[in-house]
Amino acid sequence: MKRSFSIILAVLLLTGFGCSKSKLDVENPGAYGYDNYFTGAAQLNEAVIATYAVLLHNGMWSREYYFIFDLMGNDAKRDAPLQGDIRPLSDFTFTPSNSILTSLWASMYRLVLRANVVIDRATVWQPATPADQALQKQYIAEAKFLRAYANMHLVMLWGRAPLRTSYSEAMSNLYPKRNTAAELWTAVENDLKAAVTDLPYPKDQASNDLGRVNKGAASALLGKVYLFQKKWAEARAALQPLTQAPYTYQLSTSYDDLFTQNNQSNPEILFQVMHAKWTDWGIGNQYYVFGGQETWGNKATHSDRAQEYGFNDWRNVFVSDALVNAFRYTNEAGNAYVDPRAKSVFYGNAASGGKTDYCNQCPEGTQVYPFAESQGGYRWRKYQYYEEVKSYGGPASGINSLVIRYADVLLMLAETYIQEDNAEAGRPFINQVRQRVAAFQYTTLGAKANAMNILMRERRIELSGEQSRYFDLLRWGLLKQVLNAELKAQYGAETFLDRNVLLPIPQQEKDTNPNVASDIANSWN
Repeated sequence: MKRSFSIILAVLLLTGFGCSKSKLDVENPGAYGYDNYFTGAAQLNEAVIATYAVLLHNGMWSREYYFIFDLMGNDAKRDAPLQGDIRPLSDFTFTPSNSILTSLWASMYRLVLRANVVIDRATVWQPATPADQALQKQYIAEAKFLRAYANMHLVMLWGRAPLRTSYSEAMSNLYPKRNTAAELWTAVENDLKAAVTDLPYPKDQASNDLGRVNKGAASALLGKVYLFQKKWAEARAALQPLTQAPYTYQLSTSYDDLFTQNNQSNPEILFQVMHAKWTDWGIGNQYYVFGGQETWGNKATHSDRAQEYGFNDWRNVFVSDALVNAFRYTNEAGNAYVDPRAKSVFYGNAASGGKTDYCNQCPEGTQVYPFAESQGGYRWRKYQYYEEVKSYGGPASGINSLVIRYADVLLMLAETYIQEDNAEAGRPFINQVRQRVAAFQYTTLGAKANAMNILMRERRIELSGEQSRYFDLLRWGLLKQVLNAELKAQYGAETFLDRNVLLPIPQQEKDTNPNVASDIANSWN
């Protein structure tokens, strides 16, 4: 999966972006181009890998994605070292010129562009063998999954956005108009349905295909798409098969193991963005996450999260006060209870339930977490590897970014039942997630409103720091209500405005696309 994609990049750069020809120009008939390079399985595979590579680009999973949604979902609280265009994300004071959100928008469209190249070229390929015919279906299905992933983000975050359906369309229409949200959702659903049909089952994937999507990942993402649109029955129909054969997904025996550098083959993971320590490649740049993808970064694929969030390193964020408080609630008997997942999520003190020591496997021996109230909050343990080293010395995390895992599937299933006033049918799924960490089991969820409150808290705790909460609050229609209460307690002001329910169309897009610029209200969206 983690291979060089320099050839495909060269082809993409040389295709459709050249200057106009003069009569003196002479074409090299042996030169690679869009029409004559993608003629076999090897070249199309390179194109697929180059599409996956966008998941590590600016705004995406090597660095900014976790900042964006941990801060905007108030799982993370900014600390003083956090500066630049990331800082305003924490209190929604950003503008349409924010470079981080602009990068997110641009990378989603880059993902669409590359996926369209794969789909266009693989569709005209005429494979001669059954093996290549199977690969043709797989490559197109992978590209449709990745295109759906991008378009899903565009419609969730920006609402109406241009829908790019093919590479040729993108080259002939440089100034696309915005499509309706309904049109984008339909396109996402259609792509994921096709992907579910043509992708292999996890059991049929080769060992070196780790990180490539399969039927399970596509079904889970389709379930999320339906859930976002309040299509409860359709979501359940997409998610329920993942709990049965031939799928073999199961919760990890250890919650901690999911967020370590040995997590890649965990049976709980349905879709993950692959990382590796930069030193594992023998070539690359430790700081590629700041814009060196596919240029001076070379083969580096690691995540910067551990370094950026680390209390013994760059200390950019705390765990938010509201998230820490979420781990303390009452059990069914009405007694005060601290959720056992607290010690896996953050370093804290006995009262908070957070882990109080670190470096348990370090040569120096176990260290005491240096918490002091004057520091301003508790620090992240999830996705950190301070159990192994005392400090990191730079970006290097090989812990994969988990996009969808089985616990999420179970909680989504529970929600489909609760939303249809059948909380009792959803209760076993919630209890299954809680049983893994030896949390108390619910004997009842009560009426729908109470059951939803339990489900919301369960998702916040279980999926904390996994960029889930912002999207959950968005689809529940609770962004302004919940975040303003938390922001006021945390920063002293209610800074979430009505317009913030959708992100601003990037200024760069408005400056270059007149059809989008003329279709924006109040210079925002």
